[in-house]
Amino acid sequence: MKPSKLLLISFLGLLLIILYFVLSSESTNSDLKSTKSNKSDDLYKENLVTQRKKKDVFFRTSPDSPLEDKKAFAGLSYFPVSSDYQLVARLEPFADKTQKLVIALSDGSEEVYEKYGHAVFKLQDEICRLLILKHDNVYSILFKDKTSGKSTYGGGRYIDLEESAFGSNEVELDFNTAYNPYCVYNHNYACPLPPAENTLPVSVEAGEKLNQDL
Repeated sequence: MKPSKLLLISFLGLLLIILYFVLSSESTNSDLKSTKSNKSDDLYKENLVTQRKKKDVFFRTSPDSPLEDKKAFAGLSYFPVSSDYQLVARLEPFADKTQKLVIALSDGSEEVYEKYGHAVFKLQDEICRLLILKHDNVYSILFKDKTSGKSTYGGGRYIDLEESAFGSNEVELDFNTAYNPYCVYNHNYACPLPPAENTLPVSVEAGEKLNQDL
């Protein structure tokens, strides 16, 4: 065999060996990422379930519970946890930080909230836009969707946002944490009602449901 052919064969063999190790490494890294993602997702669900159990205990035992009949309470109802409702939305803050909005309450009274900005995102192929409000140093979204008045409270639900959820031009939204206001469980409470613009064109099957037993 000529030296040139031998050299070519050796080169091709070396190339195949390098290619094999590169592909094996990528496959291993992909598996690691997948495992990490799954573990992270499992931990998130576990933490959320734990929080929901603690809320049930609070409703059942705390003197600050909105329930009038705690003995009959069997736990709150929720949609299954879904990562489809964990979103990163575009944040459109208001340039004028002094804008206010008068929010109607369920008892006919009113409260004044600060208008912080809008969260813009895509959900179920629909472009959605929600107004973020601030009241007593709490950032929140009061919203209604196509489940409102059916499987969820007709007056709407809330999402509270931690400051860590905000980036320079984005905000993390997790509809799995959506919850009912206290007036669902006790009519003595006055609850803020979502502004008209915060009615979503989709069904948000995440977070707290309407418990027919309460």
